[in-house]
Amino acid sequence: MSAPAPSTSAAPAKEFKPYVSPETTMAELTPKALVAGALFGILFGASTVYLALKAGLTVSASIPIAVIAISLGRKFLKTTILENNIIQTAGSAGESIAAGVVFTLPGFLFLSTGNGGVSVGAGYFGYWTLFTLALLGGILGVLMMIPLRRALIVKEHGELIYPEGTACASVLIAGEKGGDFAKTAYLGVGVGFVFAVLQKVFHVISETPTWVSSRLNKFLPNATVNGEITPEYLGVGYIIGPKIAGVLVAGGVLAWLGLIPLLAFLVPPDVVYAQLVKVSASGKGGWDAATHTFADPTMAVYFAFIRQIGAGAVAAGGFITLLKTLPTIYSSLRDSIRSMSEKAGPGGVKRTDRDLSFVTVIVGSVGLMVVLVALPFIPGDTIVNKVFVAVLVVLFGFIFVTVSSRIVGIIGSSSNPISGMTIATLMATCLIFVSLGWTGSVYEPMALVVGGMVCIAAANGGATSQDLKTGYLVGATPRAQQVSLFVGAIASSVVIGITLQLLDTPTPAQAAQGIQHAIGTTYPAPQGTLMATLIKGLLSFNLDWIYVLVGVFISVTLELCGVKALSFAVGLYLPLSTTLPIWVGGAVKGFSDWVTTRRGGQVEDSELGNGSLMATGLVAGGALTGVVVAILNVVAGDSMAKWSVEHALTGALGQSGFALLGVAFFGAMALLLFRVSQKPQPKV
Repeated sequence: MSAPAPSTSAAPAKEFKPYVSPETTMAELTPKALVAGALFGILFGASTVYLALKAGLTVSASIPIAVIAISLGRKFLKTTILENNIIQTAGSAGESIAAGVVFTLPGFLFLSTGNGGVSVGAGYFGYWTLFTLALLGGILGVLMMIPLRRALIVKEHGELIYPEGTACASVLIAGEKGGDFAKTAYLGVGVGFVFAVLQKVFHVISETPTWVSSRLNKFLPNATVNGEITPEYLGVGYIIGPKIAGVLVAGGVLAWLGLIPLLAFLVPPDVVYAQLVKVSASGKGGWDAATHTFADPTMAVYFAFIRQIGAGAVAAGGFITLLKTLPTIYSSLRDSIRSMSEKAGPGGVKRTDRDLSFVTVIVGSVGLMVVLVALPFIPGDTIVNKVFVAVLVVLFGFIFVTVSSRIVGIIGSSSNPISGMTIATLMATCLIFVSLGWTGSVYEPMALVVGGMVCIAAANGGATSQDLKTGYLVGATPRAQQVSLFVGAIASSVVIGITLQLLDTPTPAQAAQGIQHAIGTTYPAPQGTLMATLIKGLLSFNLDWIYVLVGVFISVTLELCGVKALSFAVGLYLPLSTTLPIWVGGAVKGFSDWVTTRRGGQVEDSELGNGSLMATGLVAGGALTGVVVAILNVVAGDSMAKWSVEHALTGALGQSGFALLGVAFFGAMALLLFRVSQKPQPKV
């Protein structure tokens, strides 16, 4: 193809020429592209659910999907560049919707307890409720971006860069010219798959090597150092880099090597147990009523105190992030609303300017509200309740989709303060409820619906704007992309609910202990727990403010020291076993950059580098294998136990030797990642 590559310099939009000219006609919105995109949406949606539940983190799916689409398209599907763009556009919806769902809707399980000690929201954590909220939230994000495309993508081309969207366009154009990125990504997927199978199926590799100091230690009792050594955590750490990974693990170091040993030493076990009862976590730590001691005092202190301190820190960190972006938020709303009122120029509409009509936005928004009101499994006791919730969803959805879409154009999707927007939505919703006299546990699920759907819409709106930027650069038809986004939202929403339900199924050992939900035990779901904690505190007035405010002022202290508090706060909330292996991935990235600089080379600063592609593959391979293993545990748990060789290995090596064997495997994988990162980078 002889068309020129797109320029991303700050030129007026009318001078811009995309890679595929508006006059060119080629295959784009085809069945094979939609089916392939939907399948990628399903795969990356499921893997994102798993990763977000475990670590509270996600990684962008657009670039890996584009890389794989190019290789599949070249060898099997015989797709054009515009069809490959449709594949990545439809597929990326799965990751963003899954992130929004997992960051909020597990909160149904952690709302105030009703009769029988069960959360008042547990009944809404069913497949049809999850599917409906995921689908409607995803569609809301796409709908709101239809009128905003011209304002944000076209009129501000050169001002709003949309880093991931621009990089994805570079991948698609390089693939059209013959660039090959897929081999490195596939290597990462393969390594992640093999490692995860050895770890989770055959148990050759220890899942969480752990060291805990004795409770009688004179210097540092009840200190814990452990790591859930998985390929997805190593990959995530490499992608986010050493700085963020270091701040993240610093929060864990404070909690597990500072606060927990201190509190376990100072606070009597009876007081700890009383606090566990208050927060509905009396089963944590293995309380022995006869001896008044805990089998695991570190976990007892963590669930009694640290999680609430961490929740306060995360809430404050998210809110501070939101406050810092208020000037951007104001200008985003002002400029976007102003641009929507401007009319298109004279003459016919070019192919690259054809959007779905504004009627689609109006009809879709009204239809969304009708569905929320009509369906019986959506929270709300009366029609008035449901109508009010639907109005708040659309109102806050429009505001924060606009904000999210503009912010990601400046700082990228990975830095988008979605949690801060969700916290602001929940606080505003709860304050409105309180002003109407809607207080108490019965209104908690309704508030979570508003926050959850706005979170999903804002996350998908940000991802959608990146996709539309990619399409603008390569010369796609906006209408075709918008249709493919709806297809991707539908396909991924189907599997997101199923995946959540499967991962929430307790193992036989957990069921024997009376545990009804794996989410909250096996899967921490940090953001979902935080959202529930905020709602309970604001509507039911049962928040332990002393612990929450300690977390708030930890975040304030960090911001005063010039450290971004949100990453530290997430590390404070999560187990150290999650953040430590992520830090190792970040350290590999930092060491790789240092070695490259010493050799006089150019530091890999792009998601297209070998190391980043390998890390993305590790995340995808490890997370997808984790989902498959979770499914196998549900349908064939007894049979899978027979495949484990852990007993034989611990008998031969001892418990410490088995743990060190796992560390050696993890170290070998980190070394491989480093070596791959040192290879010459692909040419774009």
